[in-house]
Amino acid sequence: MFSKDKSCVLRVIAIVMTVAMIAVCMTGCFAPTTGDGTASGTEGAEGAAGGGMPILTLVLYMGIIIAVFYFIMIRPEKKRKKKAQEMRDSLAIGDNITTIGGMVGKIVNISDEFVTFETGEDRVRIKITKWGISSTGKDTQETEDKVDNRGTDTESK
Repeated sequence: MFSKDKSCVLRVIAIVMTVAMIAVCMTGCFAPTTGDGTASGTEGAEGAAGGGMPILTLVLYMGIIIAVFYFIMIRPEKKRKKKAQEMRDSLAIGDNITTIGGMVGKIVNISDEFVTFETGEDRVRIKITKWGISSTGKDTQETEDKVDNRGTDTESK
């Protein structure tokens, strides 16, 4: 749960940094000019040479912004998707799973796109697509234990 909060904070920081860099860049790119097209306080060739520098700065800042977005937002999301796909590709009969809807059960059949699992003592079989599985193994065991403890705790009354 903390990792999701940390991710959210990093995204907010990335957005704030982006806005700040754009603001700095825009103020530097639009230097005041005189009526003859040269930058104020400069003369002739110096004005033409000085006019190209803010555009270079803009390109540099935009490159930095793209790099920040890539390393804070895009790359971690690709890693999560790759890890989830590897988990779904490594499913085996008998694994305990949790679906994205919160159903918990044990896999009884696997096909190319679908997984059939059975839930609880009543042995109801449910067929879902592979992308609907959120986790396998140890996490589902802990979830089942928590549900069992809540459901059977009648001594507190």
